[in-house]
Amino acid sequence: MTESKQDKKINSLRFWLIRSFVTVATISCSLFFISLQLLVLFLHDFEITVSISIWMTVLSFLISVGTSIYIGYKQSSYLKKRVEDISTFIATLGRGKFSERIIVAEKDELGRLTEDINQLANKFQSQVRSLQKLAEEKNQLAMKAHNAATIEERQRLARELHDSVSQQLFALSIMSSAAIRMFEQYPDESKKQLNDIAGIAAQAQGEMRALLLHLRPVSLTNDTLCVGIHKLLEELEERTPITFQHDIKEISSLSNATEDHLFRIVQEALSNILRHADASIVKMDMHQKENQYVYIFISDNGKGFEVNHQKQSSYGLSNMKERCEEIGGEFTVRSKKGEGTHIEIYIPIRGEDS
Repeated sequence: MTESKQDKKINSLRFWLIRSFVTVATISCSLFFISLQLLVLFLHDFEITVSISIWMTVLSFLISVGTSIYIGYKQSSYLKKRVEDISTFIATLGRGKFSERIIVAEKDELGRLTEDINQLANKFQSQVRSLQKLAEEKNQLAMKAHNAATIEERQRLARELHDSVSQQLFALSIMSSAAIRMFEQYPDESKKQLNDIAGIAAQAQGEMRALLLHLRPVSLTNDTLCVGIHKLLEELEERTPITFQHDIKEISSLSNATEDHLFRIVQEALSNILRHADASIVKMDMHQKENQYVYIFISDNGKGFEVNHQKQSSYGLSNMKERCEEIGGEFTVRSKKGEGTHIEIYIPIRGEDS
């Protein structure tokens, strides 16, 4: 379609040039006829009749028109070829071949236009190289950022293992040794010691489950957000004594990046419940409201904490809030000692623009 339109424009240029020559020939013959009539009127000794002057005008008109068409066709062929070369070169640039150049044949207007197009091609080629270079630098930065994030995550897990599980295992070792020594002489105190050991062991087991939950893949791979959360909750129900009550609806019109962020937030929230809440029941709802935003609600019946007095970073709340704000959402947490914790998340749906 594009080439046919360009051919029509080029052909119309040729016909325009031929019409211009024919118009000039017609005007010249008309002026020739008028000149002959003036000579007949004012010069009485100029012996020529009107009929002869008409025949002379017609003959000169035919000769002039024929000559104009021939010369116009020849001139337009040369002009048409140059315009076609420019049009072909522009089409070549449109296909991304910015290394091609067109030879400047003449120093006229079309020649200057050709030079301008060559300079434009140079700029395009330079911009393509710059974009490729930026893409390579972006890829390198992404790899460095990924490596840095991996190292930071490992260091964080190492600190948490040292601060929680490692200390609990150390306490278990000391308390179990003491219980063995006390068993024969102080059986009641030894029994109490064993109960404390069992509690610390259960707490350490919860810490390990939470840390292993952090080590799960962040990406949902080929699963939707709904399927990924269902799989996560089913796994936790099998491995923990916690009862999960959930109503998870399928959400449409979410980008992959938004789904990954929400999955990571849910993962972080459940990990915090395993580590800190000491809860027996966890409720979770996720659904779409009025095709405008996603609503997620997570609550537990654990021991809770004072939000205003507790450092949110120690519970990972600031991290979840930052992730939520990165995708334009709102994150709210309500908690009180002895009354559990409640988390609400609102994420706007952007449809095709998301």
